[in-house]
Amino acid sequence: MAFNIVKEKYRNKISQVTIGATKEEGGTRTSTVTIGGEEALPYLHFEGNIPNRPVTALEVWDIAPPGWNECFNQYYGDVYNDVGEWARKCVEEYGAEMICLRLKGADPDEDNRSADECEAALKKVLDSVGVPIIVLGCGKFEKDNEIFMKVAESGAGENLLMGVAEQENYKTLTAAALGYKHAIIAQSPIDINIAKQLNIMIGEMNFDTDRIVMDPTIAAVGYGIEYGYSIMQRARFGALGGDKAMAKPMIGNIGWEVWKTKEANAPVSDFPEWGEQEPRGINWEIVTATSLLCAGLNIAVLRHPSSLAVVKKTIDDLMKPNSY
Repeated sequence: MAFNIVKEKYRNKISQVTIGATKEEGGTRTSTVTIGGEEALPYLHFEGNIPNRPVTALEVWDIAPPGWNECFNQYYGDVYNDVGEWARKCVEEYGAEMICLRLKGADPDEDNRSADECEAALKKVLDSVGVPIIVLGCGKFEKDNEIFMKVAESGAGENLLMGVAEQENYKTLTAAALGYKHAIIAQSPIDINIAKQLNIMIGEMNFDTDRIVMDPTIAAVGYGIEYGYSIMQRARFGALGGDKAMAKPMIGNIGWEVWKTKEANAPVSDFPEWGEQEPRGINWEIVTATSLLCAGLNIAVLRHPSSLAVVKKTIDDLMKPNSY
């Protein structure tokens, strides 16, 4: 007896967002990435077209990162103080498809760097690598508002992905991205209603909402990943069911979340039953990333090169056709 699989029919698809611009497109990138476009739930290739694979990025900071585990010294220690060389190493040695530049040096509690210094950091990265660039502020609203316009102007033509726009602080970044033709990250605090409302408010500023990438806020394994997963899942169900305000690709700052946990960082002397620290941290990052990929994540921002390699292989496997 033949088995006939029941296939769901969806009313909508996820919008496609391209990040980066080649010379022919007015930028200097040697590659671009396009995310989104899914017509079915994650990796159910038999139900609908999934045209674009998720992509990976590695974090690069504009300062030597305070608080990073010393296990990263062997990978990045020689380039911590040269943001351009750090980005180059991530791409040429470790295979990052994108660079996520975090302008943490602008934080008033760190180096309190100026907008001009942030602009210089971005230019170094743009000059050093040809992949598309994600640019994140320092996370302090007032200071980010000082630097966003300058950074957006400096990257004019490059089609950056800039973030983050939040419900309490989205207007300056939206105006900067609109004025210099960049894509934008809309971040919400694990709340489906705020996520939708933020997308609508950004659109009300005449920003093309098909250039929004959602960050619903994720968490590491053991620290509330199920909440982030459920919000991503609800967003994807709503989008495919016809809610155009939610039909956006998604990004997750996985390395940022994972490497804050004691499970990733604690030395073996503290918890000998947990095993060696570095492999434990790598596995924590891999499991977090692969879980969220299954919820519909489109950009995985990672920190450890070994995690990146495994996650890229996992994406290869997930993108294999499974037609029935």
